[in-house]
Amino acid sequence: MGSSIIEHFRSYSWLKRILLVIAVCTFLSSSFLFLTPPGTFIREYLAKTVITTQHRDWAWIFVGAQRRDQMVLEMQNLTEVNSVEKQDLQAVQFNTNRSIESLVKVEDISGQFWKGKKMYVYDPRTIRVVVPAKQGEGERITSMVQRTGAVAGVNGGGFNDPDGLGNGFAPIGAIMSGGEILYTDQEGSIPQHIVGFTKEGTLIIGKYTIDDLLKLGVTDAVSFYPRVIANGKPLITSGDGGWGRAPRTAVGQKADGTVIFIVIDGRQTQSVGATLKEVQDMFLADGVINAGFLDGGASSEMVYNDELITKPSSRYGERRLPSAFLVFDHPDEVKVKNVWAGLTNIDPGGAYDHPDFLKEQAEIKAKPPKATPKPTATPTPSQKPESSNDPVKNGGTTQNPSESDNGSGKPSSTGKPQTSPTTTPTSTPTPTPPASSATPTPTPGTGGGTTGSGGSSTGASATPKPSATPTPSSNSTQGQQGSSNGANGATPSQPVTSSPPVK
Repeated sequence: MGSSIIEHFRSYSWLKRILLVIAVCTFLSSSFLFLTPPGTFIREYLAKTVITTQHRDWAWIFVGAQRRDQMVLEMQNLTEVNSVEKQDLQAVQFNTNRSIESLVKVEDISGQFWKGKKMYVYDPRTIRVVVPAKQGEGERITSMVQRTGAVAGVNGGGFNDPDGLGNGFAPIGAIMSGGEILYTDQEGSIPQHIVGFTKEGTLIIGKYTIDDLLKLGVTDAVSFYPRVIANGKPLITSGDGGWGRAPRTAVGQKADGTVIFIVIDGRQTQSVGATLKEVQDMFLADGVINAGFLDGGASSEMVYNDELITKPSSRYGERRLPSAFLVFDHPDEVKVKNVWAGLTNIDPGGAYDHPDFLKEQAEIKAKPPKATPKPTATPTPSQKPESSNDPVKNGGTTQNPSESDNGSGKPSSTGKPQTSPTTTPTSTPTPTPPASSATPTPTPGTGGGTTGSGGSSTGASATPKPSATPTPSSNSTQGQQGSSNGANGATPSQPVTSSPPVK
């Protein structure tokens, strides 16, 4: 029986064999994924990874729409719960005896599925939030570092990112620098996810109102989440944190005041990305007592000594961003201009105005694929000519197209030119290749920092109020849903009902 089946299989053509193997593999893998506990775990893990990207809606492929929505709510609720506990500001006792020669130290780090960088900043008072210099678009971190003379820097808060091609100028949440509120999309009494520093250098992470931040003496801050260590306690106590693997940017502080920035490369063959718990455990191993995440995904990067030392996952390299944490030798001399002052409408950009994307599309259009000419059959006269007066033999044309097998020369009644060749004075007419079809214009994908789950290229509206009690802007709701990449692949949300990170 078995030998007859094998002989029957061998009698198949190579195409039938391939199709049969594919069908069997599909059946076995589907049965494993949908009918076994390990398969369910894998599907949910993949869904969590997709949820924290710009393609959150696609997670239904792995778990279905209902389970996807439930997972989104669970992740959101956990983030909110972990952000509530207030920090013990007395827990940090700054080491004032450290020599000044070591401002920062950068190390290579790696895990089973990722590679990255870790930067120690020994005096947190040297850290400042810097924003773009040009109104209307974000700025790359290398440009910020070179422009300001900073020693090093990492990306900061999230932003509205239509199509994953946003211009980096529509922040989400709040931005503070030098004690001034440069941007906020919430009133001063509404809590927001905050990552910032007080004037003494204490790292503040959690949900705080603008009024709270001013009372605590916070001078530099951005909005992002999740928080993973609070007052020395790890907040991820089971599982991997629930957000899958992705590029990450995170910050933590030790009890002696030392600040640690971690940047993990991801979405690449040499580095898939890290989980939240892996980053949390690295912080714990260093004695960090408070830690949380900054914007991640394609925005994750670290710059040191004017050089980009990590590998952003964006196909266009460094992204334009709305904020960054930079380290300075003389932070008191740094002046940060409020580029959002006076603006009532902020265009987040998108595929329609992204310079690298437009250049790429122009190059594609300029080099259309070459059409392969297909010769047609030689026309055959319906009857063999019997007279020397045959017009073909005498150099004339074929008979009228309406009477010919092939037709030629004249356009058809539809107005479209015929592709069949016109007979020439020779006995065998030369075939004319058909006209090539127009080259299709590629359209941008649906991912890449869409607004909420569906994405949008419409401009976001915001009313920044550089005052102690800012007023809400018209893009507050949109800001809560959009993202540049999510916790590291996610976007900070404001109220409990906000959407989870997308990026």
